[in-house]
Amino acid sequence: MVNSKRLADEFARQTGIASPSFREGEMCRYLIERFERLGMTVLMDDAGPKVGSECGNLIATLPASGRDCEPLLLSVHMDTVEPVEGVRPILRDGVFTSAGDTILGADDKAGLAEIIEALEVVGEQGIPHGMIEIVVTICEEKGLLGAKHLDYSRVVSKRGLALDTAGIDRVINTAPAANKMRIVLTGREAHAGIEPENGVSAIVAAARGIANMRLGRIDHETTANIGTIQGGQATNIIPRQVVLEGEARSHDPSKLQAQTEHMLACLRDAAEATQQVIQGDLVPVTIETEVLSDYPHMAVVPGAGILKLIEKAAERLDRSVDLQDGGGGSDANIFNGHGIETVIIGTGMTDVHTIHESVRVADMVRVAELLVEVIRLA
Repeated sequence: MVNSKRLADEFARQTGIASPSFREGEMCRYLIERFERLGMTVLMDDAGPKVGSECGNLIATLPASGRDCEPLLLSVHMDTVEPVEGVRPILRDGVFTSAGDTILGADDKAGLAEIIEALEVVGEQGIPHGMIEIVVTICEEKGLLGAKHLDYSRVVSKRGLALDTAGIDRVINTAPAANKMRIVLTGREAHAGIEPENGVSAIVAAARGIANMRLGRIDHETTANIGTIQGGQATNIIPRQVVLEGEARSHDPSKLQAQTEHMLACLRDAAEATQQVIQGDLVPVTIETEVLSDYPHMAVVPGAGILKLIEKAAERLDRSVDLQDGGGGSDANIFNGHGIETVIIGTGMTDVHTIHESVRVADMVRVAELLVEVIRLA
């Protein structure tokens, strides 16, 4: 049913186009032409100028044919992480890799190729289907920016699949909410060799605070991390300022709030502990904090319509799907927040965000077969 060579050729064409976040223009032009060849109407929204990308999100629509049913959304993103310039996809023994000095781009072009092949099959076989919407976002790898700025007035579907995780026959129905944190600690600079007693180190305060934090996996629902530290001017200067960036994630909103407050409290306590009296004056370590909600909690309950649809499609292929909790954020978090019941399915990609990224053609075929059945039953 699925043409493995056509699918492999499609994937090779896509991954041969470098499309790092903010520079998706060439990939966008290719996809517009490709979707139009499938008989779809394609529009681009105005997210590009809002986030600084070369193009906006694409919304491609295939009209219903032979069935009157609820529309179905299929979601992928067109951007990749770096390094990707000069990417050369290589197919060897049924497995795609890059030449070795760039990422491959299977995240998320495996999903794109699988969707296109599924639509080719649907058209060839004249399979009756309802309206299908393909949403291809930009800048997903930069904080889900495309999905956050998508023109939702252009989307009519209220249920969907996001093809954007590793593995096959794998469905993610829950994912955590996340808070991003930026903390600026400010002390007093002084010459580290001549008058160190006149300085108050912001780095010392930051180190004390981080050392007291619960980080990593907090429990089965919650994780936390301090990801970047920037500060100081030179080895001979007591550092006046340091900037920390971190995050907390949890499937439980109350735990997310508690973990966020814990991390900030550790730094406030450390700032107070690091202040000093110098020449009779109290020199504090001041702290500025900024907490932003990065994406909302996602929870599609077992038994939901979209999950029943996937399970029924898998049964037609004599398969089963594995329902799992997710640990990361994706466009699906944002879609659910806008009332589009969306789950994530695996595309077969492995070792993503590394130069060892790969995907098996047989796994992409398997995903495309499942999509065909989902469309048939939707």
